[in-house]
Amino acid sequence: QVQLQVSDPGLVKPSQTLSLTCTISGDSITTPYYYWNWIRQSPGKGLEWIAYITFSGVKYYSPSLSSRTSISRDTSKNQFTLQLTSVTPEDTAVYYCARSQGLAEFDFWGQGTQVSVSS
Repeated sequence: QVQLQVSDPGLVKPSQTLSLTCTISGDSITTPYYYWNWIRQSPGKGLEWIAYITFSGVKYYSPSLSSRTSISRDTSKNQFTLQLTSVTPEDTAVYYCARSQGLAEFDFWGQGTQVSVSS
């Protein structure tokens, strides 16, 4: 069974960089042809896809967030990481990591972590 565990970033203040790590168990981050995604849901809004990194290390970002977003991976730890710079209160959301088979629907989700941006 695939399990995804999202780290807890703690309190994040405006202008800081948010860093989240998703640890994968039950699968390998290099297994063809899976993509590893970051998604968020702000209060009262729908899901917003942020970025993915593929099994081969190819990265793709949401155009609306690409200037502030970086996704990376550590294959030795079976983890992938999101960094979001210059956060504002509008980045307050529950952040999820999830697996998809290519651009198909997400089949496994992490538990989500609440990120609150506040001074």
